[in-house]
Amino acid sequence: MTNAQHEKATVTAEGERQIRVERVFNAPRERVYAAFTDPELIPKWWGRHQDMTTVDKMDVREGGEWRFVTKSDDGDHAFRGVFRKLSPPELVEQTFEWEGMKGYVSVDTATFEDLGDGRTRVVSVSVFHMPEERDGMLAAGMEAGLQETYERLDELLASQQ
Repeated sequence: MTNAQHEKATVTAEGERQIRVERVFNAPRERVYAAFTDPELIPKWWGRHQDMTTVDKMDVREGGEWRFVTKSDDGDHAFRGVFRKLSPPELVEQTFEWEGMKGYVSVDTATFEDLGDGRTRVVSVSVFHMPEERDGMLAAGMEAGLQETYERLDELLASQQ
């Protein structure tokens, strides 16, 4: 699949403290949900094309912790959080923190909508404590990294057909 064939995620700043991301994937909801919650699949799509992600821990249950480490050109970056609510295959709510800025934690809620034709709409809403945190995330290049990450997820989902 070439880059021209990839859908683009819509990234919108909402209110003072939220980022909303919407993206449609050409795969059934169960497979998309599994990609978000299976520690064996995360390294195959999480991060930019040139990055390598390892799952340090991923205890997929309410109250379970997760931690990923991404190796990139500018060093290692670790991300972590706690699963707050899971409703397979419809919802994942978790906290998200980049360890490079400890204490800045967002709450991310992803919903998975079955579009009925083998496609799935994923809507993710991130809520930050302060507007400056949300604005900092957007200014840090979050959208470009997210687009590449979702391109990699497209490729993974296509390879599973």
